[in-house]
Amino acid sequence: MRPLRIDILTTFPEMFGPDAGCAMNFSIPARARKAGIVEWQATNIRDYAGNKHDKTDDRPFGGGPGMVMSCQPIFDAVTAVEAADPRHATRILLTPQGKPLTQQMVQSFAHHPRLLLIAGHYEGIDERVIEELAPVEVSIGDFVLSGGELAAMILMDAVIRLLPGALGDEASACIESFAPVGPQCVRLLDHPHYTRPREWRGRAVPEVLLGGHHADVEKWRYEQRLARTKARRPDLLGPGTEQS
Repeated sequence: MRPLRIDILTTFPEMFGPDAGCAMNFSIPARARKAGIVEWQATNIRDYAGNKHDKTDDRPFGGGPGMVMSCQPIFDAVTAVEAADPRHATRILLTPQGKPLTQQMVQSFAHHPRLLLIAGHYEGIDERVIEELAPVEVSIGDFVLSGGELAAMILMDAVIRLLPGALGDEASACIESFAPVGPQCVRLLDHPHYTRPREWRGRAVPEVLLGGHHADVEKWRYEQRLARTKARRPDLLGPGTEQS
């Protein structure tokens, strides 16, 4: 099976480079890349600027602060990158105006053969190229970053860890926060975790985890997930969800 291909279009490709400072060169993404499970490449949008100073932005019509990324460099970059591989690329634009990124969306992206991430910058991107390319618009939260690069890394990390073989224990991804649980597929937060020593600063590991009874452990963990979700994220509990 061919690795998932991820292309990142950015004006700061060095953020995804091979040097040790790149966040994607550590932990699960790095191991998955080395194992041939995923491949990614950053393309500099400035290479498609078509002007003397590689300028990819201009002042907004109507006035206002900041600069707006121009249509043509982004469109040309997308066209060139997509032509480099025959697999269909799912276009994703990282933007505060997008749909909030969820685990369900991540799971869907993990089944695609190729992702093309567009990392915007400055005040935004000319709306006409967004309309032309029709990407999936994704937001990682109700806040604003300097650019879409960090958001792209978050999406990449979330997707990569779901790819077969990326995790040491494939069951891990099935029991984490937001993984569907129960017949109603309710998405719950994760349960508390403990490791050695059994007692630390007067705090003991719950006895149920020490007894070796698998059914009791699973029951306790489910109850903890439900209680934690009810306390911290009640919005995740759908109507009619059993909360006892």
